[in-house]
Amino acid sequence: MSVHTHASSSAIAAAQAGLDAWRVSRQATVTGPVGNLALVETRWLAPGTDADEERARAAVADGVTVTTVARTNLHTGEPEHALRFWDADAPAVRHFSHLDVYPFRPDWVVEAAFTPVSGDRRVPFEHMRDSGGSRELVVPGDIHVTLDGVDYTLSAFDDDGTLLLVFGDPTNGGDTYGAGRFLFVPREGESETVILDFNRAFVPPCGFSAQYNCPLPPRQNRLHLPVEAGEKVPVFRGGYAVN
Repeated sequence: MSVHTHASSSAIAAAQAGLDAWRVSRQATVTGPVGNLALVETRWLAPGTDADEERARAAVADGVTVTTVARTNLHTGEPEHALRFWDADAPAVRHFSHLDVYPFRPDWVVEAAFTPVSGDRRVPFEHMRDSGGSRELVVPGDIHVTLDGVDYTLSAFDDDGTLLLVFGDPTNGGDTYGAGRFLFVPREGESETVILDFNRAFVPPCGFSAQYNCPLPPRQNRLHLPVEAGEKVPVFRGGYAVN
């Protein structure tokens, strides 16, 4: 039996009570007209090209939405811009069946300590489609947790004001998505305690479309024991696979 610092009974009850609604929202997130399954193209533009101008000139079919995205060039540090094309009737949307999930596990609602780090600290995260290259992401603090008697210091980066933990465990590539999973870590005010509810661990966007470039779990975020909680993998009909 795993030995964790379990959350309080009230936190566990709240996590279980909200799980069904969260799973419904996840279904909507991945299947919507600009959901993870709908992304069919990310078109990187030539340097100096204005993405908004290109978006205005893009001729698209009905049901296709065009948005913009930016990143920093790994080698030059210069900004890069792209157009993203979302098709509400994409093959991935049409073939999607459901998200395979584990049943609720109260022992995977875990209490952890959060230690803020002053300043703009950045930690390198390798990304799936960068051929081994790393991008530095802002990590505003350390998450300290004990799992099965092993102490971890986890790095969760700032994702538009929310902590996002990218983690790996021995279920990856078997029960769960091979490249690891994501987990949002809510933090209330200046609290030094956070709850890691691994029942809400989810498949990253790159599990639904090859057009994403997801961060991979850094070494410190690779757990030694299987996390049999949360989402496993997306399930498709008709032999469809994300390439």
